Amino acid sequence: MRRIYPDIQDNPDIAQAYAYPGDRPWLRVNMVASADGAAWLQGRSGPLSSKGDRRIFQTLRGLADVILAGAATVRKEGYGPVPPRDWWAEHREGRPEVPPIAVISRGLALDLDGELFTDAPSRTIVITCEAAPQERRRLAAKCADLVVAGDASVDMRLAVTALHERGLTRVLCEGGPRINAQLSARGLVDELCLTISPMLVGGGAARILNGEPAQVGLRLEHVLEEDGVLFCRYTRERSHE
Repeated sequence: MRRIYPDIQDNPDIAQAYAYPGDRPWLRVNMVASADGAAWLQGRSGPLSSKGDRRIFQTLRGLADVILAGAATVRKEGYGPVPPRDWWAEHREGRPEVPPIAVISRGLALDLDGELFTDAPSRTIVITCEAAPQERRRLAAKCADLVVAGDASVDMRLAVTALHERGLTRVLCEGGPRINAQLSARGLVDELCLTISPMLVGGGAARILNGEPAQVGLRLEHVLEEDGVLFCRYTRERSHE
């Protein structure tokens, strides 16, 4: 892997390149897309990924306090417990060995008997709303930390605030596109980490934001490259707030 912007450097330190700012809470979105903007291929993001993308994916998880994902993404991508990595230790001093996963779900149509809820090293968090079925809320509360944020639907501001109140201020959102759009529309996204796969997909695949419109100015911080795959890191332009 090499850095090609803002300058050229071989074998950059990935953890250093993606270090969180130390002076404020921070929410980063990490997504992969094809060259024509598709967020998935055959319903999943995995076919768009690469060895370098998976390495950055694991690094971002190791740096985060919590991993945020929508219920649809959890189901489609087959989320399970986050496995500990020995090389994370230096980045997680004073924190649990793995970050918990926080799942956003209005209807709580989740496999509450799955490993994500029965075998996670860090207890899974479920963020829902008052409109969620009461029986599903009761069952979810038995196997996860249940957060109610909003009335008819999940209020993203309240959801992120609830994570911050738990000391989880370095938030890594892994999507999907609808969750990304809701976060962006409310001005909650501080950073976008976008892997661009050298592939054309076409068809009806969603973009990395799918839903509510958002106009957010971004600043390009760096571009890494490996095997024709680009790894772009953008931060939000504060002047647009």
